[in-house]
Amino acid sequence: MKANEIEYVELGGVKANPDVEMVREGIRLCREEKLDFILAAGGGSVIDSAKAIAMGVSYPGDVWDFFVGKAQIEEALPVGVILTIPATGSEASNTTVVTNSEGGHSKRAASGDNIKPVFAIMNPELTYSLPAYQTAAGGVDIFSHVAERYFTLEPDCGFTDRLCEATMKTVIGCLPEVLSHPQEYAGRAEIMWTGTIAHNGILGVGRSEDWGSHMLGHEITAFYGLTHGATLSIIIPNWMEYVYKTDVTRFVKYAVNVWNVENNMDHPEKTALEGIRRTRDFFRSVGMPVTLEEAGIDGDRIEEMAENCTKYGPVGGFVTLRKEDCMAIYEKSK
Repeated sequence: MKANEIEYVELGGVKANPDVEMVREGIRLCREEKLDFILAAGGGSVIDSAKAIAMGVSYPGDVWDFFVGKAQIEEALPVGVILTIPATGSEASNTTVVTNSEGGHSKRAASGDNIKPVFAIMNPELTYSLPAYQTAAGGVDIFSHVAERYFTLEPDCGFTDRLCEATMKTVIGCLPEVLSHPQEYAGRAEIMWTGTIAHNGILGVGRSEDWGSHMLGHEITAFYGLTHGATLSIIIPNWMEYVYKTDVTRFVKYAVNVWNVENNMDHPEKTALEGIRRTRDFFRSVGMPVTLEEAGIDGDRIEEMAENCTKYGPVGGFVTLRKEDCMAIYEKSK
C-alpha cells in the first residue's frame, strides 16, 4: 500500500457474529478519515462488517435502522474482498448479517444490491491453515445456502434444481477430503467456489426461497454465541423432518439426486426420510453438532428464541413458521 502511495487506516478486532457496535466504530472512522473505499480481508464476519459500515457512512440515523426495516440502503461505499474463509458467500452476496447485543439478543440481515462487493480475490491457499471446525462449519453454511433455495414450492425450475444438486454434491464430496488433507488445493478451490455460487443469487433464479432455517439458527447464535454453521447443522435436518410432508415429492428428489438414495416407489416417505437421515449423518461425520445438547446448549430459552425469531412476523417460504412452529423445531433439536 505504501509503495503505491495508497493511504489507508486499519480497523481490526472483528469477532465472529459481528456486533453492531463495531460497525458503528467503523462508520465513525470512515467519516473522520474521509475514506472512499473499504477492503475486507477475512471471512463472513469481516465482510459483513465492511458492508454494514459501507451503507452506514452516508446515513444520518443509526445503522441498525437498516436491519429492522426502518431504512432502505440508498448509498454505500464500494467494498472489495480478500476471502480467507469460504462459508457465508458474503463475498458475492447483497446481504449483511449483524448482531445487536444491546437490550437483548438480536441477529438480523439487511440487503441491497449496492452493498455487493465490487471484487473478490479468492485464493484457496489462504484457507490451508483454517481449523477443521471452521472448515466444517463453513461447508455446512454453504450447503444450507443451497438448501434454502432448493426447497421451494415453485414449479418448473428444473435447471436450477440441477445446479443446486450439483453444488450440494460437490460439498458432500469435497468437504471430507479437505478435512483429511487441509492443503489439497483442488478440494479447497472447489469448496471456495461452491461458497460463492451458493449465495451469489444464481441458484435462486425463478424460485421462492425459504430462509426459515437461517432465521432459527440466527437466534441460537444470538442467545448462545454458537458458530453459525453449527446452528445450521442442528436446525436443517430437524426443519426437514418438520416440513417434509408439505411436498414429499421434492424431498424424494433431494434424497435420490443429492444422496443417491434408491427410490422406494411404494413408500415415498421412506425415501424422503432416508435423505434427511443422510443429511444429519453427513453433518455429524464432519464433526458438527446435530443437536443442541451436542453443542453444549440446554435449550432452556426455546420460547424466547421462537418469540424473537418471529418478532417481525412469520418466517420461511417453503413452509410459513409461526412462534409455535419455531418452538416445535427447537424442541426437536434438543
